[in-house]
This record gives sequence, structure tokens and C-alpha cells, in this order.
Amino acid sequence: MSSKADPAGPVRKNIDTWLYRRTCAQFATGITVVTTLESNGHPHGMTVNSFSSVSLEPPLVLVSIDLRNAILGHFISSSWFAINILAEHQEDISRRFSSPSENRFLGLSWHSGECGTPLLDGVLAQLECLVVRTFEVGDHTVLIGEVKSAQHGEGKPLVYFDSAYKSLR
Repeated sequence: MSSKADPAGPVRKNIDTWLYRRTCAQFATGITVVTTLESNGHPHGMTVNSFSSVSLEPPLVLVSIDLRNAILGHFISSSWFAINILAEHQEDISRRFSSPSENRFLGLSWHSGECGTPLLDGVLAQLECLVVRTFEVGDHTVLIGEVKSAQHGEGKPLVYFDSAYKSLR
């Protein structure tokens, strides 16, 4: 039997931010590069580990982007985004797309997917998504996307755990 917390129960203080971050760091996650295309054809992308499958029918996923991120506006104004799931040997790509550089695609091999989104070559898997909903929650914007195209290869994922890149053994 489960019990629910009493909403009128005792008021608790906010959790310490450092403790919250360190606790969440104990959850292993894959690393993705989320991409979109500006109306003038210029690609934008960023490293994201807050990605999750939401639903099978219809196939929905979510990504969460910090409100302070300089390229968030490109994702909000676009109807499409792609999720590129990185392979274990692609830490350099993760670092590139988490940098403040405006030229993250410079010298990188990529192509337009079936739905027109920027897809990185050589990644473990890719999803192209139609934006069905965006909303702000806390200090992030959540994008819900309906998956319209998916493909995957073979290999192991790049993993992030305990605030460091890891490999599966």
C-alpha cells in the first residue's frame, strides 16, 4: 500500500542546490546533441542529457533546455528538432556542442534528415521530431516532440555519471 504526502502537511525548507545536483549526478544518463534549423538554413545545436521517451502511442519524447541558453529561441521558433544520441567515442562532440561557440557545426560532418533537421554523421541513433508542445517549468523550457523519423546503428552510448563521461563495459 502506498501513501501520498499530505499537501497540507508540514512546510519543508528548500533543498540545498549543491546536494540536489550531487544526488541527481548519481543517475546515469546518455548524452545527446539536440539540433534545429533556423529559417535561413543555419543549423543550431546543443548538448543535452535531459532527454526522455514519453509515450509510444503517439511516439513522444521530451528535451529540457535551460532558459538562459543562448540558442533556446531557435528551438522555440522552429517546428522541428532532432535528437542525435552520441556513441561512446564522441565525447569531443558533446564538449563541442556544450561550448559557447556559435560555430559548433564548422568542420563537422552532418546532413539534413527526412524532415529537414540537422543530423550528425556517425552517431548511435537519431530521432526527428515535430514540436507538439513547449512550456516553461522552473528554470527550463520543455519541448515535447512527436517522433516522425528514427534510425539507429550499432555500438555503445556515451554515458554521463557522477559528473563525468563514462563508458559501458
